[in-house]
Amino acid sequence: MATTDPHVVLGTMDFGTRVTPERSFAILDAFVAGGGVWLDTANCYSYWTDPDGVGGASERVIGAWLRARPGAREAVRIATKVRHNLRVPHAPDSAEGLSAGAVASGAAQSLERLGVDHVDLLWAHAEDRTVPLEETVGAFGELVAKGLAVRVGAANHAAWRVERARSLARERGVEPWTSLQLRHSLVQPRPLTPVAEGGHRLLTPDDLDLARSEGLAVWSYSSLLWGSYVRPDKPLPSTYDHPGTARVLAVLAGIAEELAATRNQVVLAWLMRQGIDPIVGASRTAQIEEALAARRVQLTDAHMARFAEAR
Repeated sequence: MATTDPHVVLGTMDFGTRVTPERSFAILDAFVAGGGVWLDTANCYSYWTDPDGVGGASERVIGAWLRARPGAREAVRIATKVRHNLRVPHAPDSAEGLSAGAVASGAAQSLERLGVDHVDLLWAHAEDRTVPLEETVGAFGELVAKGLAVRVGAANHAAWRVERARSLARERGVEPWTSLQLRHSLVQPRPLTPVAEGGHRLLTPDDLDLARSEGLAVWSYSSLLWGSYVRPDKPLPSTYDHPGTARVLAVLAGIAEELAATRNQVVLAWLMRQGIDPIVGASRTAQIEEALAARRVQLTDAHMARFAEAR
């Protein structure tokens, strides 16, 4: 896995839709003031809640914030994704895909909405097996060659597809995917049960094995499971209803008390202790301030062993 210190990444999926631009600006300001660096968005965010029925709202809010904050572009790194934005409003079947043309146009539109000349990381948001992998790999490599993206990565891809893509990139002499983004958190669903959220792909041991062997960065989304660790009104989905969850939650509560930290902070610290960059969404400044404070939570080998035994 990548050797750089892990970061708390600000997830901006709801900016411009469920989170107003004004509140989004306040969260972004608090994130930067607290030493945060990486912003994660996507060109499709969030078509399912936008009355227009297409994505782009999150990127437009970030772009407006950058224009309103001179020097902010130098303070943050921006990651966005292509693959899922809709060509026809309210029609998920019209998603753009990962053809060379879709990747190029999707990236160009993202840069325009963000008001920047490049992004620091461009993700393939999910697989598109209707397009030859060689074509997708070439399109991402071309964006790096043109200076429109610094790095490229794969979200919600099987490990074998990522490695195949990296092999193709080496053969073609273009920039390979160097980052993985998958769903991961401290508690785990029952084995072999699909998650209810469409399009989500869980981090597997194979993904971590690939990342550690090849020096790839790993980002996790849904890291705090929508508040379920701390909010009684947001119970864990039924797929998490098994004895291991109860054991893990008991250990989590104990370690949080020992360290005078919140349970959310301990979960984030557990991820970062493994070199994983957790993405954290926020609708209030206090939430991102709490998340950034997780960097100061020091989990020992003994703590990690307690979690491993419970899981």
